[in-house]
Amino acid sequence: MHELSVTQALLSIVLEHAEKAGAKRVVAVDLKVGEISGVVDDSVRLYFEFLSRDTPAAGARLHFTHVPARLVCHSCGSEFEPGEGEWLCPQCGATGGRIIAGRELMVESIEVE
Repeated sequence: MHELSVTQALLSIVLEHAEKAGAKRVVAVDLKVGEISGVVDDSVRLYFEFLSRDTPAAGARLHFTHVPARLVCHSCGSEFEPGEGEWLCPQCGATGGRIIAGRELMVESIEVE
């Protein structure tokens, strides 16, 4: 259900910017989604299709760009992409780190007519 509220917020942003641009119709929406954001593309597509009915965004194509997770090691300061299920620094072997990428969820661009 988390994707429902996320999609409502995304649609609101899209419609607000489309209105400001004087657009009659939204053709496509480019989204940037982090690997660890917890957002499922198919769920967002389904909710967007349902929620955008009878709006200028009805029928708009959604494009997803996925951002991999990146961390900075707390021990040695190295940047790294964690392995699946394993967040060990490849340089020093320390566990975890500060997340610097992978939580993104944003509207990157909107194509309108």
